[in-house]
This record gives sequence, C-alpha cells and structure tokens, in this order.
Amino acid sequence: CYGATDIETPALDGLAARGVRFSQFYSAAPVCSPSRAGLLTGRYPWLAGMPGNAAAPPTEEADQLDGFTGEGLPSSERTLAEMFREAGYGTAHIGKWHLGFGEGHKPLDQGFDYSFGFMGGCIDNYTHFFYWAGPNRHDLWENNRRVRMPGQFFPDLMVERATAYIRKQQDRPFFMYLALNLPHYPYQGDSKWLEHYQSLPYPRNLYAAFVSTLDERIGRLMEFLKDSGLSERTLIVYQSDNGHSVEQRAHFGGGSNGPYRGAKFSLFEGGIRLPAIISWPGTLPQGEVRNQIVHGCDWYPTLAELCHLPPPTLPVNGRSLTSVIRSPSAPSPHDTLLWKSGQQWAVRQGPWKLLHKPDDQADTPKLAEEDKEWFLANLEEDPGEQTNLARRHPDIVKRLRALEPIAP
Repeated sequence: CYGATDIETPALDGLAARGVRFSQFYSAAPVCSPSRAGLLTGRYPWLAGMPGNAAAPPTEEADQLDGFTGEGLPSSERTLAEMFREAGYGTAHIGKWHLGFGEGHKPLDQGFDYSFGFMGGCIDNYTHFFYWAGPNRHDLWENNRRVRMPGQFFPDLMVERATAYIRKQQDRPFFMYLALNLPHYPYQGDSKWLEHYQSLPYPRNLYAAFVSTLDERIGRLMEFLKDSGLSERTLIVYQSDNGHSVEQRAHFGGGSNGPYRGAKFSLFEGGIRLPAIISWPGTLPQGEVRNQIVHGCDWYPTLAELCHLPPPTLPVNGRSLTSVIRSPSAPSPHDTLLWKSGQQWAVRQGPWKLLHKPDDQADTPKLAEEDKEWFLANLEEDPGEQTNLARRHPDIVKRLRALEPIAP
C-alpha cells in the first residue's frame, strides 16, 4: 500500500483499507530505542531521557531481571501503558523492549501488567540469543524471568502470547504494545517466502521474505480479532520505528525508501519518514490517506482522546490527530518538528527542513563536503533531498537554526 510492487503484504494492505494511512508520518528518531521512547511517552526522546539506544541485554549470570542497574527510559516518565492502566485497562508488552532492563526501566516498571519478549536490540529468532559484542547472551524473558524455548520461531511466539492475552482479557479493555521485531536483522523469513522471492536480487530477496513473514503474522492476529468478534471494538495503530538498515548484519540493505534519501541512523527522510496506519472499523474513516505532517509522539494524546481518557498530565510534544484522521482538510497539528540523534539534528517547518551534520548512511548519492555541516531542503519541491539550498537561503537557515533542540 506504500508503493512497493515486488513484496506481497495483504494483511497490512487490508489494515490500510480498513483505516487511515499517513503519507507524511515521522518517527521520533532514526533508531529504535529513542523512537520507541517517543511513542510510549509522547515526548521528544532527548527530553524523555532516551537520546540514544539502550544497553545490550544482561548476561547469562542471572535468571531474572531484578537487581540490574543501567540506563533506560526513566521511571519518572508516564507511558501509554501507565495511562491505560490507570483507566482500568489490562496492559501487555509483547516483543522487543530495548528501553533498559535495570531497576525502574523494565516493562513491568513502566505500566505493563504482563511482558514477554527480549530486552536488547535484536535476537536470533530461533535460539533467542543476542549475537553481538562480547559473549553471546540469551535474551528471552516473561515477566522479568528468563524463559528458554530453543527452536521456536519468535514471531510465532509473539502471536501465540498476543492471542492468549487477548483471549484472557476479552471481557476487560486492554492495551497491547506489540513490538514486532521483523524486519530487523537477522533476516530469517519463512522458507516458503524465501522460495517465493528467490528471483529477486540479493539482498532484496531476503528482506522481502522477512516482510511477508511479518505480514502473515499480522494477518493471523487480524483473523483472530475477527473470529473473536473484536474487530470493531479494537483500535489498531501500526508504525515502523526507523528506516531500513544498510548495516553489514542487514546484508548492507534490502529495504527501500522509495524516493527518500538516507536510511536507519539518518535524519534524512529515509531514516524517519515511515509507514503508519490507524484502523478502527465502524468508528474511524476507512480506505483513506492523509497527507498532513504527523509524528510518532502524536499517538499518546490521540489515543487518550479517542478512548475518552484524561489528557496527558506531563508536558508532551505530541498533538492529537483526531481531527486529521477524521478530515483530509484538517490542518497538521504541527508548525514545527524537531529531531536529535548523536551529532545530527533536524528541524522541519512547513516545506522547509534543515539538517545539521547530516548522515546519509545509504550514500545516495554521497554528500558533497560542503553539504556535511548544513543541509536545507524544500520538501514540497524536492522530497528526495537531493539539492542543498542552504547557500541560496541564508535567511531561512538562520531562522531554523534558532530552533536547535537542546537536551535538558
């Protein structure tokens, strides 16, 4: 539904057909931990205490997550889970966490009644080990205790735990943060999909197989909701957390940003402009597209309003999207959006986007030396950010530079 002609995604296409799809949706960051922090708190990640990725998972030394220290999402932040739990909802985290595993940072510390998944950035989907720097670490946990399920495909375990939780909660409202790890590397698509896409060039074939593997699991969940009579009683938000990876572990690519420059880790559009869909059949419009500028922090106030809950008590950077969802002519709730990632920062105001120390990642094409400090693009005229207008419009650069995001 976002334009790819070589990947089959019937479940996600169906979700878009039953909801509203956004064409200018931005994640809160170009990498996973801060992006997730923005989603769960409604606040820019550097203001929510999560400017970069959280630590690697714990070692094999303990069978439970109690007693660890380390950085993560501060317990002082108020998450979506806390908002829903205070309103009487059951709350579940299933899948990837990567927001810290020390005291105060675990899912059960952040408003979730139930948690199943991994604490680090990625796992092998069959062994559930984190293969990275240092000793290999087993990283699969249920309610803070290590669980070992070798050989069981993690995406299937997510669907199994999600359906079991929903079945248990059917007579009580629930909020589920289903943090699917696909298509994050390692690419481990179903054998049938690997065979299906074998004619695609490498590494697109591996990526496509993993995306269709993801889509099939989403389809199973949608079918379960339908069979349970919950389709029109369940509000679903779907979004990606950052642009596709061009790291070595991702076979140097496989994903596609279409016309957009950059990739994961980059504040060019390819790192932060992503798919997003909201669906609630019978309540929200269906089969429509919105072109307004929206942001990952917006889900917090949006869900509060749609579910008739009190607005956030802490200051948030997100804005409710209810008027945008209901009308294609409603104005964007944002005059200005900010991003900060390492040395990079970016600001978008209207059609203008200014980047400081931009990092292309995908090198499409390589940045000229004079473009590596300040890069100004008019996204209405140049959505692919190919032409740097900074020297032509010093007045706009000066105006946008004054909006530099400052960490507290």
